[in-house]
Amino acid sequence: MADSAPVSRRLFIQSSVVTAAMVSAAQAKELEDKAIASHQATGLRFGEVTPTSAIVWTRLTKNSTRNNDGVVFKKRGKSEEALSMPAEQIEGACPGMPGEIRLVYGTKPDYSDAVETPWVAVNKEGDFIHQFALTDLKPSSTYYVKSETKANGVMHAPRTGTFRTAPLPSEAKPVRFCVMTCQGYPDRDHKDGHPIYPSMDAKDPDFLCLTGDLIYYDNDAPSAMSVDLAHLHWQRMFSLPRLVKSLSHASAYWLKDDHDTLSDDSWPGRTYGEMTFAEGQKIFRQQAPLGSDSYRTFRWGKDLQIWLTDGRDFRSPNRMKDGPQKTIWGPEQKAWFKRTVRESDATWKVLISPTPMVGPDRKNKNDNHSNEGFAHEGNELRRWIRENVPDNFFVICGDRHWQYHSVHPETGVREFSVGAASNSHAGGTPGRNPDYHRFHKVQGGFLTVNVQREGDMSEIIFQLCDVDGNVAFEKEFERKVND
Repeated sequence: MADSAPVSRRLFIQSSVVTAAMVSAAQAKELEDKAIASHQATGLRFGEVTPTSAIVWTRLTKNSTRNNDGVVFKKRGKSEEALSMPAEQIEGACPGMPGEIRLVYGTKPDYSDAVETPWVAVNKEGDFIHQFALTDLKPSSTYYVKSETKANGVMHAPRTGTFRTAPLPSEAKPVRFCVMTCQGYPDRDHKDGHPIYPSMDAKDPDFLCLTGDLIYYDNDAPSAMSVDLAHLHWQRMFSLPRLVKSLSHASAYWLKDDHDTLSDDSWPGRTYGEMTFAEGQKIFRQQAPLGSDSYRTFRWGKDLQIWLTDGRDFRSPNRMKDGPQKTIWGPEQKAWFKRTVRESDATWKVLISPTPMVGPDRKNKNDNHSNEGFAHEGNELRRWIRENVPDNFFVICGDRHWQYHSVHPETGVREFSVGAASNSHAGGTPGRNPDYHRFHKVQGGFLTVNVQREGDMSEIIFQLCDVDGNVAFEKEFERKVND
């Protein structure tokens, strides 16, 4: 019995040592797991690509993955529960985390020629986002990007992606791009994201264009009646695996419309719950890789130039009486559009608009250039196109939830509507109008545009695709080129 206490103490000491070793190993494993996992659940985004520049969007997240087990809201409208609940508890949330981010990028897959940016701090004020403006890039090149993060003394695994720079205006090179619009969160038709994303990936586009209504603040529960809930809408949509994959391997040009600025048919000065139109403008610019201008133009080689217009920032109130002073684009944007289109020597000129210019639209709508409420400016622009660029100019529009190819019966302006991002989100058409429509179909999908040369002929081919990438309608145009 005399030896029992020392033995117990010895066993206790041995047990304590073992326990301490186990705790230490567990801590080490936890640190190792943290080091292995990426903390960029909202992925990478590449935007505003030119022959020599690009913007890379990055965000540091608290967790490695989205909150797939959070609270799900099904009822639209103001929800006191959603407003009072921490947004990170809601399904799809990807809360951010303070820390630092840097980029490593180059034209070789092994990064042997890579450039490293300095580390940049991110914080709550900026939603833990940093947009890197890259310059001095090589034209017609694929860039390999590695986004590295660290926080609380721990280095995380990087996010990687690729994008292509545009060819120089003097280069005659083939170009392929895809255009999409209108993606409802409950209408994504697959838990990992809308089917159009892998279908667009399969087309191997040089770039994408996202033409607005990328989220629905006012339609998809919980309604975004606060800044935190607005951020939640972006987090849960753009952390979906299919969207993360697509946007990490192709650059995109981003346009906003009403639902991803504030609410249906909104204009400056409006409010939605606690959200203001100005806050919606700020959040969109924060969440999308944009430059300083909301309207801009980009050249992709000799044969293609695109124009991206803004239909929210400068518009008159929808209820204003129509006339010379009522506008969607505003005088400065309109003058810029006319001047730059005249100056362009591109073989093909394509306007990508968040809303229709030709339509026709539903009779009860009053929010775009194909509606009676903005008929004066719509007629002005269509007449100008007919008189200045009748043969090589096209309009691609988002906003409408059905696909069509229309030709305006008076001016001949040609328009392609890309349709909603899913079949369950398609609908709303007033029906086929034989005076306008060369093609009309209620289905989800996207538009693929191919620009290429055959001998001394340049071709532009528009393909309206269903959600699986099958071509439902194709229209080809040719022009002789003299270089």
